[in-house]
This record gives sequence, C-alpha cells and structure tokens, in this order.
Amino acid sequence: MRRLSISLAALCLTMSAFAAEPFDDKFRQLEELLPTPSTIRTASGAPGHAYWQQRADYTIRATLDEPNRAIRAAETITYHNNSPDTLSYLWLQLDQNLFTPGSDNRTASTVLSREAWSKGRSEEDGMRFEAMRAILESRTFEGGFNITSVKGADGRPLNTVINKTMMRVDMPQGLKPGTKFVFSVEWNYKINDAKSLGGRAGYERFDDADKNDLFEIAQWFPRMAAYYDVYGWQHKQFLGSGEFTLEFGDYDVSLTVPSDHIVASTGELHNPDAVLSATQRERLRQARTATKPVIIVTQAEAEAAEKSRSGFNGATKTWHYKANNVRDFAFASSRKFIWDAQGYKKDGTDTMAMSYYPKEGNPLWERYSTQAIVHTIEQYNKYSLDYPYPTAISVNGPVGGMEYPMISFNGPRPTKDKKTGELTYSKRTKYGLIGVIIHEVGHNYFPMIVNSDERQWTWMDEGLNSFVQYLAEQAWEENYPLSRGEPRAIVDYMRSKNQVPVMTNSESVLQFGNNAYAKPTTALIVLRETVLGRELFDFAFREYARRWKFKRPTPSDFFRTMEDASGTDLDWFWRGWFYTTDAVDVSVDGITEYGISSKNPETEKAWKKAQKDREPISLTDQRNKGTLARRVDAQPELKDFYNEHDDFTVTNKDRNKYNETLETLEPWEKALLAQSDGKRKDNKHLYLVDFSNLGGLVTPLVLEIELKSGKKYVERIPAEVWRYSSKKITKLIVTDEPMVGLLQDPYWETADTDVSNNAWPRKITQSRVELFKSERGVGDLMKDFNTPLKSRDAKDAKDVKEPTEPKDLKEPKATPKAE
Repeated sequence: MRRLSISLAALCLTMSAFAAEPFDDKFRQLEELLPTPSTIRTASGAPGHAYWQQRADYTIRATLDEPNRAIRAAETITYHNNSPDTLSYLWLQLDQNLFTPGSDNRTASTVLSREAWSKGRSEEDGMRFEAMRAILESRTFEGGFNITSVKGADGRPLNTVINKTMMRVDMPQGLKPGTKFVFSVEWNYKINDAKSLGGRAGYERFDDADKNDLFEIAQWFPRMAAYYDVYGWQHKQFLGSGEFTLEFGDYDVSLTVPSDHIVASTGELHNPDAVLSATQRERLRQARTATKPVIIVTQAEAEAAEKSRSGFNGATKTWHYKANNVRDFAFASSRKFIWDAQGYKKDGTDTMAMSYYPKEGNPLWERYSTQAIVHTIEQYNKYSLDYPYPTAISVNGPVGGMEYPMISFNGPRPTKDKKTGELTYSKRTKYGLIGVIIHEVGHNYFPMIVNSDERQWTWMDEGLNSFVQYLAEQAWEENYPLSRGEPRAIVDYMRSKNQVPVMTNSESVLQFGNNAYAKPTTALIVLRETVLGRELFDFAFREYARRWKFKRPTPSDFFRTMEDASGTDLDWFWRGWFYTTDAVDVSVDGITEYGISSKNPETEKAWKKAQKDREPISLTDQRNKGTLARRVDAQPELKDFYNEHDDFTVTNKDRNKYNETLETLEPWEKALLAQSDGKRKDNKHLYLVDFSNLGGLVTPLVLEIELKSGKKYVERIPAEVWRYSSKKITKLIVTDEPMVGLLQDPYWETADTDVSNNAWPRKITQSRVELFKSERGVGDLMKDFNTPLKSRDAKDAKDVKEPTEPKDLKEPKATPKAE
C-alpha cells in the first residue's frame, strides 16, 4: 500500500486519464439529431396544443370465394382532413401488390442476406433454399389488387395513378382543412398460399383427406396512407419488412363467407342471431363472466363441419362487424375452427379474450391460448394503459405471428409422433406459443393504440412491445425460459461487426430479430433495472403510453417523454444504444491501495518495514545465506550504530519533526491524521481502481467488492463517471477493511460483451473440452482430408444412429379432447 502526502488526503473524486486525441463527449445533448420542438410536438415529448392527425372511416362489403380462394369487395371511405394543409390528392396503400408480377419485392429479392453470411454453413444454405423457393413460387402466382372502380360520392369516376404498392387519387378540387371527402373503391384479388409464398396473411390448405382451407385475411382492402406533420404522406413502398402506417377510424364491415364457416374478426359481432346457434350464443354469455375459458364451438362440432363441407357449394352467411377507433381491420374464416372465450373486466377494460384454432392445434391451444391472452391484457395494462377494445383474439393458422387491432395470427402447433401417431409438443413449442401470443396480442398496445410509424421505425413497435412482453413472461411463471431482452443474450450481436444502429429505417435493417426486437428490449431493461430504477422507469413508460394513445409518436417523442417524466438526462443513453453500434465492454485494469500518511514516525516506519518484509528475498541472497563468509561476522569490531539499527528505526529527530508538524495543523487535519492511525479499528482503506471503456458505450459501473472478512457488497456508480473521459478513468473506492477482490457487472446486467476482464484479480475462465475417440489409421494421410467431406453424408450411413433421449426427458403426449 502506498501512502499519500497530506495534500492528497482529501482525494474524493474520480480521476480521468485524458488522452491526446480530441475529446469524445459521450454526454453531449441530442439537439443536432432530434427535430426542433414545436406546438405540435413539444420539448417535453408530449403532444402540443396544435397536435393534429387525420382520420379515415370505412364501410366495407366483402365476399370470400372459397373454391377460387379469392376476395371481391367494395368500400366507401370517408377521409377527414384535420391537417392545416389543403390536399389536392390522396394516397392509398395497395399492400397486396406485393404479390404482383414485377413488384419491387419480387425483382429486388435476393437469395442470401448479409445476415445469412454471418451464420453457419447449414443455416446459410437453408435460408438460401427458402428464399429461392419463395421467388420461384411467386413467379406463377397472379396476385395483387385488381381495382375495378374508384368513384366520388356523386358516382363519377376519379382519376387514379397506381405506383406499385401505392395508389394516388386525384380530387376534383382541393380538400381544405376541416373538411372531408367521400369516395368508393371496388376491387378483387387472389389470396396467396401463406405456406409457399409467405406474407403476413393468406390461406392454408390441409391434407387431401381433410380438403379444407383456413383463411387469415389482412392487407385485404385499399387503405389510406398516413399523412402527418413529420413526413407528410408516408408513401414509402411496401417491400415486405417495413410494416404499416395507418390512420384511426370507425369500420362497418359485412363479411359474406361459406355458411358453415366461423369468422374471427376485428370489432364486435352485430348480428349473432343470424350466424350463431342459440347454444353458441348461450355459451358466449356464460364466457363473459367465466373464470376459465368456455368452449363456444367444440372440437366435435368443428370436425362435423369439416366432414360435411356444407358451405363449399354456394350457401353463405354474412357476418356483420363494427369496430370503433381502430387503425386497421383483419379477419379469419374456416369451418375447421374450434372457438373458446373468457371475459376480462377490470378498471377501464371490459373485453372478451377468444381463441380460434383447428383440431390440429389441440391440446396445446385449448389449454394455453386464451389464458395467455388474459395474462397479456392484465400485464400490459399494468405497465402501459387500460386495454380499450371489446375483444382480443388469437387465431391459429399458417401465419407464424402477426398482429392487427383486436386480432392476431399465431402459428405453433403440436406434432404427431411418427411411431404412435399421438400428438406431442415440446417445451420449445409450448413456450413458443405462449410467447408469440403475448407478443402479438401485446401489439394491440404498440402500435395499434400507441400508433407509431412502422414503415419508418420497426423498433418503436417491435422493440417496445418485446420489452413489455419480457415483463409479462416473467409474470407467467418463475424461471420462464430465456427470451429476448436478457442483457446476457444480446452480447454476441453487440460484439458483432454485422450491425446497423437501431435508428435505421425498417427496410435497411440487416438482422431484424436482433436489431429491432432484442437490442431495444435489452436497452430498456438496462434503463429500467440499472440506470433509472423501476419506479422512475415505470412511471415514465406509462406516461409515454398514455400521452400517445390513439396518436402517432416519433422516436424523439419517446426519448423526450422518458427524460421528462423520469427527471433524468438520458441523451448519452439514447445516443449509445440507439444511434451507434458501440458495445459495453468495461475492463478492470488494475487496483492500487493507498493510505493517508499519519506523519507519526512510529506508525509510518513500522508500516514501511512491514511493506519491506513482504518483498521476496532475492535469488542471490537466498543462495548466499549460510554459504557466504561475511567480514563483519569474522571481525565484530567493524560493526557500529548503523549495523545495530536499520532504516526503520525511529530517532529523536523523527519525533521532534512530528511534534513540530502537529503544531501547524488545522483541527480537521489532526482529525484526519488520527483516523489514519493504523492502531484504530475504524481505519479506512483507500483504493484507486483503473477502468477502460473498450466497447465505446458508456455505462454505469456495478462493482461487487469483496473484503478480507468475506463480506461482499455492491456499489453502483452512474454512467456520468465517464463524463470527463469516455475511455479511461480511475475511481476511488473507500472500504472499512482490506479489499481482496473486485468484480464489475456481477449480475451481467449491462450487456458487457467480455466478462473475462471484469474481475480483479483476474479469474480463470471455465470451459469444456470434448473428448472423443480418434479412429485415425496409421499412415492414412488422406483420412483427415476426407472426413469433412464424408461428414455431411453421415446421417445416411447405416452404422450411424440418431441419439435417443432419456425417458424422463420425453416430450408430453396428449390426445385431442372430443367434446
């Protein structure tokens, strides 16, 4: 331990190692990146008194043509111009044109993304094969909207221009602020096979013995593009990744489908007497107050409809739905549907949670789907806002996971055991189902209610929603399987060079899952748990959701609201996590123990002697001891005072100088010297700890300090510790007893990408080396070269057997329940 002079005894601030290169201020404000506040969007992140947004109301009549797998429909749109601008034309989204021959999606498709190159060879080939298959399948599918009529309220045709996935409608005269425009559109289109062509909607054809289809219908009508203060018309082409930016409105929709179909839809059913049996209506009534899901259409009833197919030959029913203040409308239809429901009512929420699924989804769906919906609403209400809609629906079909107002399409199903034919599901399938339902139902909050621009910023809906999903999953059960969001799960991506900033347009994101879902989720968990704390974060996050419900926030509105409501400057955090690809990597470079010099020669020389005694004996002295004859030993008369006393002997001169010093000290200095006396039990220990920021992203320090007694405690230091130097700092740590170890980020809460340099003293990294029996032939030099070539065919070799799993790890088996 080194002793500091009295002039340094009051050291209490972090010392920074200033580099010669220009100062990189990680804490500079974001003014140069964020838009200027206005009366529309304020500096606090709230909507201003001049905030406005457009509105579009729809009346739609549609028919599902099951034999031809097609939709034909007509709509009347009432467009409300609430902007301060006069509009001479309107833009509509034609998202089905993604499937037209020559679409940008088809012609710009590649068979290998940059993300794939970072994967393993087998996964890369799999991704290439799926991309090639989709491109080839799309070449023979004549999809896209066939617009047959666009007319004004007076029945006269309107001039239109179709630009790929967008359509411009020219108005006879400018639409002034505060006025509305009514027009109608008629169209038809072929529904895509969701299994072979992909997409966010489509049909699923079941096997030949079944001969039935399941339809999940979305992006099925020409929809108004968004017009708002930040971008004007949002008419960026739909290429498949960037999702949808839409206006709120009221919907009145009549859906004519085969008479034996069950329809799940956005909105409330307004003619149950015409489409449901008395028994089904009674079951629905019971479900509203039930504590567990009630079966509305049983599996036996669904199987009977599958076999009879009575509605396939022309008989129809029309289901009438209405939905208020929603930004989109979707539905699903099939005679295969089993249907269950359960009511949920609390505070501002009064809704029916409902699930629709074919028998192929049981027993998994009957057990978990509606329960997961109720759980989602309960948890999302807690962290954001009260769910305002009358229904929340989960549908099992060909779309793996996609969200629309009040309804979501979700994919996981059990599989048949090849030997027994029994339905089984793995742990991954079970939690995959629960997770995807929480995620997709959760999208009702972000972006169906908090209506961000998905076409621009995927993270604003996927990232925020995945974050609340993570919180909801933690409330499902203890030790819920690791999912997106855990800081330790993002480190591989954070240290990858295959990144773009989170603040990247949706169509330019390289790794969608990591960039738009996982990294923003992790960032918010770090912000909640490590930077702000739960109380401040939760208050600010709820404030954001409530400020912007049924409105359209931008990234700056989120950033500013979180700072405003938490009372914390977070510009450094947004800059590092959202605008750069920097990573967290803090290295503990070294620790030096310091003590305050007491000036007392008795104390100080004893301390110096103890330090000297700890030094190793040199190799020369070790070998000379007992073997080398010394002259002074042979002739003792050569010894004097200096042989009898060493440099650590206290003399009267030392004592006199000490007493003289005491007379010149101030009272506070005398108190400090008294505290530094090594004989006191409350003596403080001072350590200077050197840290390096190797990853570039500034972060709070979370230090686990271990004392000589075995006691451990955590000291938390805010990120502002890096404000004077973002690369190297030295921090003073004061302890009550000697420190024997220090560990940075002991709980892996900051997403540190290299924990091997987090401990002092350094720790040995634990790993495993797999042992295997080598079968190399003596002198067979070609064997080593041939082995990799043969390995890819190993599964076909007769002497290679698939591994069998222990009996206690077998997947659960179950038989579908027949009502």
